[in-house]
Amino acid sequence: MKKVRTRFAPSPTGYMHIGNLRTALYCYLIAKHDDGDFILRIEDTDQNREVEGAVQIIYDVIEETGLIPDESPKNPGKVGPYVQSERLPIYKDYATKLIQLKGAHYCFCDKDAEWDEDPCRSLSDEEIKKRLDNGNSYVIRQTVPHNETVDFDDEIYGHIEVETNTLDDAILLKSDGYPTYNFANVVDDHLMGINVVVRGNEYLSSTPKYNLLYDKYQWERPKYIHLPPVMKDATHKLSKRNGDASYQDLKAQGYLKEAILNYIALLGWAPEGEQEIFSLDELVKVFSIDRISKDGGIFDINKLKWMNGMYIRNMSVDEFHSYALPYYEDSIKIDADLKEVSKAIQPRVERLADIPDMVDFINEPLEFDPAIYKHKKMKTTPENSLEALELSLPAMEAWEDYTDDEGMMNMMCDLAKANGLKNGRIFWPIRVALCNKQVTPCGAVEIAHIVGKKETLKRMRQAIEDLKNM
Repeated sequence: MKKVRTRFAPSPTGYMHIGNLRTALYCYLIAKHDDGDFILRIEDTDQNREVEGAVQIIYDVIEETGLIPDESPKNPGKVGPYVQSERLPIYKDYATKLIQLKGAHYCFCDKDAEWDEDPCRSLSDEEIKKRLDNGNSYVIRQTVPHNETVDFDDEIYGHIEVETNTLDDAILLKSDGYPTYNFANVVDDHLMGINVVVRGNEYLSSTPKYNLLYDKYQWERPKYIHLPPVMKDATHKLSKRNGDASYQDLKAQGYLKEAILNYIALLGWAPEGEQEIFSLDELVKVFSIDRISKDGGIFDINKLKWMNGMYIRNMSVDEFHSYALPYYEDSIKIDADLKEVSKAIQPRVERLADIPDMVDFINEPLEFDPAIYKHKKMKTTPENSLEALELSLPAMEAWEDYTDDEGMMNMMCDLAKANGLKNGRIFWPIRVALCNKQVTPCGAVEIAHIVGKKETLKRMRQAIEDLKNM
C-alpha cells in the first residue's frame, strides 16, 4: 500500500480564511492518521491577486497551529520547488507534451474577443508554426473530447459522471507563461506524488477536466476528498470577501489556537461518541474520512466561545496568568496582586480579549450611585448597606493578612452571625463599596485581596461617606 501523501496548497491572497485552515487541518489529519506525509505548496500563479506578506502569514499560521508539513518551501524535499512561480519551465514542458498527446492545443484568439472553439482546434501544424515564428501571442487550452462521459469517485459525494460536451476548453497556460490552477495543480500533484487530494467541493465540477489530463498523460488518478463548505448560516458560505472572521481575527479576539483548531475540526466532521474537546494528537488518532459530512457545518461563534472557555478553565493558573498578563498592562492602573486577579477571573473568562472589561473594577471605583446598593435577593438597601459597612470597617481595619482569603471570609461570616445577619448582608455592601459596580467577576474577599488593605479601607471609608451624604 502506498504511503499517503496529502497537500495543502493555498494562494497568498490575504489572511488565513477559516475554510482554508480547516482544509489544511483535514489534509494534515488524513495524512498523519496513516503515518503519511503532509506537504505545503504555495500556489502563486495568480499574480494579480497576490497580497504582499501573505506567504509569511501562511507560514506563521501553519507553524503556530502545529500543522507542521513534512515538505514545504522552508523544508524542501526531493520534489520541489514548492512554490509554483518557481516551476514555470516545468509547466511549459508539460503543456507542450500535452499538445503532442492531443490533449491540448494552441489558441491565438484575441483575449478581448469572444472565444470560439472551432478556429483554434482547426489550425494546421504549418499555420501554428508560422504564428509561433512570428511571435504571435497565444495561450494553451485543454482539448476536451466531444461526446464522451467522464466519471470518478469521491470519498464524500460518491460516484459522479459528467458529459464532456458540458465542459469547455479551459486555458492551461496563459500568454505570460504562467499556468492556471486547472493545469498547475494536476502537474504538481502528480510530480509531488500526491495520492489523496483534499479540497473544497467547489472544485467538484472541475475534477472531470483534471481527470482528462491525468488520463491523457497516463498518470494514476489520486483519491478525491471534496469537503463541504463552512457556512455562515443555512444559505451563505463563510467568506473572507464578505468580511467573515479569519484565523488572525479570531486570535485577535482572544480565541486560543487550540480551541480554534478543535472547533473547526467539528465543522463538517463528527467524532464517534460524545467527546468534543480534542488535542491535535487526539484528532490524529480518531479522525476518519467516513465521518465527514456532505453538509456544510455552520460556524457558530457562541459554540467556539464556549469551547475556548473550556480550554481556558483547563489551564493551570500559571499558564492562564501568562496569557492574561498582556491584557493587564493597559487595563489595571493601580498596584494590585495580578496573580490573584488571574486566579479570580480564570473560571469566568471565555475570550482573552474580554479581560480588560472584566478587570476594570480593580481601578478607582466608578462614580457613586446609591441604586447599586439595592438587591432584593440580598435584602440590601442603601440604608442597611451603610450600617453593614460601618459595622465591618473596624473588623477590616483590625484584620492583618489580606492574602488569607479563607481567614477573611470566616471573619466576615462570624461578624454577620454575631449581629444576626445573613452573610450576604455583609459581603454584598463591601463588594459594591470596593468598585461601585453591581456585577464583578469575583467577590468581596477576592477584591480586597487584589487591591490590598490600604486601598480596601480607603474605598470602604469613601463609600460610607457617600452613603451618609446621599
